[in-house]
Amino acid sequence: MIVTTHLRITTLAVLAVLMAGAAPALAQPSGPMSVPPPGMAAGDQIPALRDVGIDQKLDGPMPLDLTFTDEAGRDVRLGDYFGHKPVLLAFVYYECPMLCTQVLNGLTGSLEALSFDVGRDFEVVIVSFDPGETPALAAEKKRTYVRRYGRPETADGWHFLTGREASIRALTDAAGFRYAYIEETDLWAHPASILIATPDGRVARYLYGIEFAPVDLHLALVEAADGQVGTLVDQALLYCFHYDPETGTYGFYVMNLVRAAGILTLVVMGGAIFLSLRRERRRQHAVDGTATGTR
Repeated sequence: MIVTTHLRITTLAVLAVLMAGAAPALAQPSGPMSVPPPGMAAGDQIPALRDVGIDQKLDGPMPLDLTFTDEAGRDVRLGDYFGHKPVLLAFVYYECPMLCTQVLNGLTGSLEALSFDVGRDFEVVIVSFDPGETPALAAEKKRTYVRRYGRPETADGWHFLTGREASIRALTDAAGFRYAYIEETDLWAHPASILIATPDGRVARYLYGIEFAPVDLHLALVEAADGQVGTLVDQALLYCFHYDPETGTYGFYVMNLVRAAGILTLVVMGGAIFLSLRRERRRQHAVDGTATGTR
């Protein structure tokens, strides 16, 4: 099933332009300030942003044969991280001055709140969509977020990858992640999101924003794992909470609760009737036995 969700990030582009102008390390050589052409409304979308967004490809396969380079400089296959556990996948670029850092900060904060452990219960794969970035940048990011996560024994479950343009494009296309390079600011415009994939490499869930509710992340991992992660209580919660692909969140599903209450009511009534009939049969048996003197 393919559900198209257009994420409007005009604000991101404006902030990117302001950031590029304010930070010397990112700024381009000074020149005349460009003025929007006459007739361009203030609310019009920047042309490059028309190519930015998420095309949901729920249950779509991930190209597991693609090769990347991990933070240690080793060549790896995407499929190396699949097979037994769900995978949390995020697309960022490591030199992003704002949004990517916020996404990674928010993600790590949410992971801290989970009882699940990275590496033991699921894998975290971060992929740079900038083909010019290096394993050294990836290694620096990994050190930062493993330290922030506060569980150093989970380091082997975090994977920060770089890759060639062909591999990056093939993976982002499969995930429905659309981004664009803005030459004027030397920055990338992109949506803020993560996705959860099943152990066999299918897209399971998308979560949007720069902060991810721990309950949404928890339920997405449980659902993607198909019973391999979590408890019976978690499975029961999935019966009561429903994923909304438009918002990328889980909401309370009243109808399932009503159905469950109805089933429980029928079970209780059926049990009461069964016990009542059983008592009645015993009473009648006792009466019959007394009458015939065989009791």
